[in-house]
Formats: sequence, C-alpha cells, structure tokens
Amino acid sequence: MRDETYVRIKMERNRAILFFSGRWQIDFLDRIEAQLHRLEPKLEGVESIVLDLGGIESIDTGSMVFFISARERLKRGRKLFVRHVPAEFCRMFRLVKRFTHPVALPYVRPYEKVLNLIADIGKSSADMLQDFLLFLNFLGQSTVAAFHMTMHPSTFRFKETATNIYKAGTTALPIIALSIFLVGIVIAFQSAVQLQKYGANIFIVEMIGISIPRELAPLITAIIVAGRSGSSYTAQIGVMKITEEIDAMKTMGFEIFRFVVLPRMIAMMIALPLLIFFADIVGIYGGLLVAKVQLDITPAQFLERLHEEVDVRHYLVGLFKGPFFAFIIAAIGCFRGFQVSGNTESIGRYTTISVVNSIFLVIAMDAIFSVIFTELDI
Repeated sequence: MRDETYVRIKMERNRAILFFSGRWQIDFLDRIEAQLHRLEPKLEGVESIVLDLGGIESIDTGSMVFFISARERLKRGRKLFVRHVPAEFCRMFRLVKRFTHPVALPYVRPYEKVLNLIADIGKSSADMLQDFLLFLNFLGQSTVAAFHMTMHPSTFRFKETATNIYKAGTTALPIIALSIFLVGIVIAFQSAVQLQKYGANIFIVEMIGISIPRELAPLITAIIVAGRSGSSYTAQIGVMKITEEIDAMKTMGFEIFRFVVLPRMIAMMIALPLLIFFADIVGIYGGLLVAKVQLDITPAQFLERLHEEVDVRHYLVGLFKGPFFAFIIAAIGCFRGFQVSGNTESIGRYTTISVVNSIFLVIAMDAIFSVIFTELDI
C-alpha cells in the first residue's frame, strides 16, 4: 500500500488553497478523510477556500459522496471556489449530486388536519347560511306575488295551474298506487305474523287503519312526488334559465313568480292532498287483502271494524300534512331551478340537490307534526 498524499494545503493571506490529488477510491477513503481532518484547523479564520481538483486521477461514487459532504462543510461561513475540474470528475459530481442532494420535506403546520377540518366546516356553514338567506328571499318574493294575486284574482293563471295539477297529480297515480299498495302488504304481513302469536288477529285492522292514513301514506306519497315532480320543477326552470327564457320574460315585463312559481306551488298544494287520499284507499286495500289471505278476516269484517274502531281524525291528520309537504317540495324545486346556471351539468346537480333537500325536509316536518299531534293528543 503506497503512502499517497491526497490533500495538501497552501496558505495565501486570508485564502487557503486545497490541492486534491491521487486516486480517490473507497479503499483509501479513511486516509483521505484523515488527511483532510488534519488540515482543517489551518482553515480557521480564512475568508475563502479554493479547491484545486486538477491532481485527481480518478474518483468513485463513495469518494464523491465524501467530497460533496466535505465541500458542504468547508463552505460554511466562507467563500468557496473550485478550479481545474477534470471532465470525468464533473460528470461523476453531477450524477451523485442528483441522487444524494437532500430534498426538503414540505412544511407541515402543526394540527394542519384539524385546522383544515375546521376550515371546511366553517366554509360549509357559511355556504349553508347564504343558501338559507337566498331561500328566505325566494319565499319573500313568492309571498308578495301570492298576496298580489289574492288582491287581483284575475291575474290567477288557471290554465297553467290546471296543467301542473294534471302533471303532478294525475300522471303520478300509477306509481303511487303501486308503491303504497306494496307498503300496505308489507306492513300487514309483518303485523299478521306477530298478532297471530297472541291470537289478536283482528287488531290488524287498527294497525293498518291508523298507520297507513296517518303516517305512511302522506310520507310515501310526498317522497315519490318530491323525486318525480319536485325534480321536474328544478329541471324545467333550469332549462328556461339556460335558454335565457327567464331573461326574455323579464325583459318583456312578465312577473316571473306569477307566471312560473305560483302555478306550480298552487298545483302541488292541491294535488298532493288528493294523492294522499288516494294512497289511503290503496294502502288500506293492500292490508285488507293480506288480512283475508293470512288471517281469514273477511273484507266485511275488516271494513266494519275499520269504521267502528278507527277514528276519522287519523285520516284528517294525514290530509292536513299534504299542503305543507307540497309547499316544501314545490318551493325547493323552483328555488333550485333558479340557481341553475352555465351548463346542462348544473341542471343535474341542482336537480339532485332539490330531491335530497325536499325528502329531508319532508321527513323532518313529518317528525315535527308527529310530536305536536301527540302532545296535543290528536
């Protein structure tokens, strides 16, 4: 093993020149490091260092990593210059530097996830509040238009209202009949199994006669209408807005709320109670069939007990909910339609929002009615 000099120093005033030479191989790395370490005390106080690499015959990857580390250490607080760099050395330097240069990790603020969550909640709350204020504004304009129409009955749009009653009411009869009929069968079947265990078959009449007209028929009917007609209102008004039909009506002096909103609201508030009454009949009929097949209760016995034991107030409670559910569905459907803007994708988005909002508010209002009527012993 030859005793080779890998690093030597030359001092010039406030400058030091380090001459690197020899074969910088991994096998000689300990001696290279030791030589450089012995020279470092002489570098204290110098303002600049020059690295002269002209004497390096060859260098491998491990030695280059050491050179890069030593270079970073030497240039702390000083000016560092390099001269006489061999081409092979330069190529190796760039290659090793490319894969060993430390990459700074992105700065992560403490509790960033919690802060982002709070920011998202705040943004959502602000959007909901703005949405609520816009909805109140919509209801206010609707109320003013309705009051004006009441004061001037000749402005009532009979033809448009009748058309919307037909679309929201008559055309919905098949799907409502099928849905509530199946619900009546399911409720009756599940009840019959339990009542048979206690020999209380006849009480299925009260169970069907109260649950269907008081809760299930209004709720199922309102949900179907929300998904069918409420979404239709949003899509219709959205298309009118995209095609600038709304703007054209405003330009020509038409009152948008009187021509577009009120006919739909009034039609819905007339059609939904009628649909609920129809659903009461079909749902009870489904229960009557199950009572005949499963419990051997004849239709005459069923209807007689229904007439004697089930109070008419349960039907009136269900019908009472109809106009309120209808108002929610129509108001949200029209309101979301006016929010459509830009493109057809917006129609789909606001139609979905309309259905979700309507169904949620219908269920929430049904829960409120249930609490109120129970407290009032109705």
